[in-house]
Amino acid sequence: MHMDDSVRLRQATADDHPAIVGIESYVFHHDFDDEARELDRRLFEPERSLVADDNGTVVGHTTALTRDLTVPGSVIPAAHVTGVGVLPTHRRRGLLTAMMHRQLSELAEAGREPIAVLWASETTIYPRFGYGPAATRLQLNAMTREVRITSAVPPPDGRLRLIEPAEAVDELKTVYERVRPGRVGWSSRPGPWWDRRLFDPSAWRDGATTRKGVLFEGPDGPEGYAFWRVKDGWDDYGPNAQVRVTEIVADDPGVYTALWRFLFGIDLARSASYDFAALDEPLQYLVDEPRRLGRGYSDALWIRIVDLPAALEARRYLTPFDVVLEVTDPLITANNGRWRLTAAADKATCVRTTDPADLTLSVNEVGAVYLGGTTLGALAAAGRVQRLTDNFPAGAFGWDRQPNPIEVF
Repeated sequence: MHMDDSVRLRQATADDHPAIVGIESYVFHHDFDDEARELDRRLFEPERSLVADDNGTVVGHTTALTRDLTVPGSVIPAAHVTGVGVLPTHRRRGLLTAMMHRQLSELAEAGREPIAVLWASETTIYPRFGYGPAATRLQLNAMTREVRITSAVPPPDGRLRLIEPAEAVDELKTVYERVRPGRVGWSSRPGPWWDRRLFDPSAWRDGATTRKGVLFEGPDGPEGYAFWRVKDGWDDYGPNAQVRVTEIVADDPGVYTALWRFLFGIDLARSASYDFAALDEPLQYLVDEPRRLGRGYSDALWIRIVDLPAALEARRYLTPFDVVLEVTDPLITANNGRWRLTAAADKATCVRTTDPADLTLSVNEVGAVYLGGTTLGALAAAGRVQRLTDNFPAGAFGWDRQPNPIEVF
């Protein structure tokens, strides 16, 4: 589809921000008050944003935010794509396609970020642009009065302390930055991103309380924290409140268990929800009745490979292997061709080759396996990857833990 001739794409300017907020209000169906507009302005990177301009009116937008992403064995720059939308008056004119193509072209030309990452509002859209479903999330709605947390780990030295999250940012950062390099799917929070994470307007609470926080303090300082809200409720049997956990961060098993014990024990509540658990969330192995966790499942991060050899060399792999991939990418043609990917324990190389391919796949599938949340074997079973030889590293793209996206951006 060709873009409407009356519309041109251009780099955004700071003056475009009010119009871009207006587009997001139409597309994502939420309003911005003055405080939300100001925070969004602080996060805005006009030099990395594209707008579709119809004779002076901004009618479309996309941006690539500057953040890092933890991938298996490494932390790398990743273009965090968001704010993608077109005004309802300008749909079906090719604007979205034109913006996404130009954004990918500019990312590839800049050479700063080997991958792009996004949360998909509509999952039918982004495979057209080479994105693959790379990480999923577990959604929990636990019946906390019918499940008991058990653990063989001795209680850790330390104490729990209630905090106002916005007043404890330094302590929260200390914990998050210690844990983040080992948790695939977590993003860096530079500049105002902690302000964004802790922003707590009433419109975002869905009738629940303000955000609450608890910090676990050990002998050497903060070791873990959790955020939650409570949605009050009563029924014929008495109090029936729901604890809505929004983030839990700890790398010590004892601290992690202590935080969940606290959250499951909040007075007047009979349930606890958490929408950003990992598929292998340890809580599942700490309870006596895991069915009472009320597990659901949803897609999360989508990955687009921008620079294929740089991306594949940037991460580590579960087992050593040497394989020839034949990759197709209709949008970034530099990714096309045969590539020899050789992985060792502490290094990977990816170079062009004329050797026969062991498997063929598109750039979508490379993105899907990149974080270790999707296996080559599953994609081969679905016919998305073609095995040409017996040299097939089925589990090598995996990692010791499932990816764990905990923040929509």
